[in-house]
Amino acid sequence: MRSVLFDVDGVLVHGYTAQMERRRRWDEHLLADLGIDPSAFRDLFIKQVFEKEVLTGRKAFLSALEEILPQLGFHGSPFIVASYWLNRDSHLNSQLLEVVRHLRRTGRIRLYVATNQEHMRAFHLWNRHGFENLFDDMFHAARLGALKPERAFFERVANILGPQDEPPVFFDDSEAVVEAANAFGWEGVLYHDLADCTEHPWISGELSQ
Repeated sequence: MRSVLFDVDGVLVHGYTAQMERRRRWDEHLLADLGIDPSAFRDLFIKQVFEKEVLTGRKAFLSALEEILPQLGFHGSPFIVASYWLNRDSHLNSQLLEVVRHLRRTGRIRLYVATNQEHMRAFHLWNRHGFENLFDDMFHAARLGALKPERAFFERVANILGPQDEPPVFFDDSEAVVEAANAFGWEGVLYHDLADCTEHPWISGELSQ
């Protein structure tokens, strides 16, 4: 059995991606809806706290929000902002997920998610959006204590996967991550659209059987 892994944003979910032409912002109406300026939110929370401490599991998402939101003029519950974010950042790539279902039905492939996520969103995707029915496991940054494209991320995933007969295939929208995956000995594939998966020679062969 071969392992195939997928990133979340820009791959399994239409949302924040390094590829600007495909990026979908969850915070486009944040100011109108919750009175929080999205630029200030990105500068004060995303860049300073979320990326540095929350994604790696050193600080809880809700606790971090509760500390920062008053500085942004929001004095309601952090659950309101967390729910707003999670619900607007879950535009699933239904076409790719259908391909995943097909691959799962073959019974010859282990399917995984490998992503830079904190615990709450990872569980939200797993439990509410049905990832639990499609994938064998999710390897997210907060669980591993490391971010892609750091080598430690791949090392910790590899330790969980165990010995592999063939290099895992990994679809990601970031060139840096794909390069890191290849350097680690996996087969990294840069994802732009569905064809990058369905026309991959090995995947295509599995889908045709």
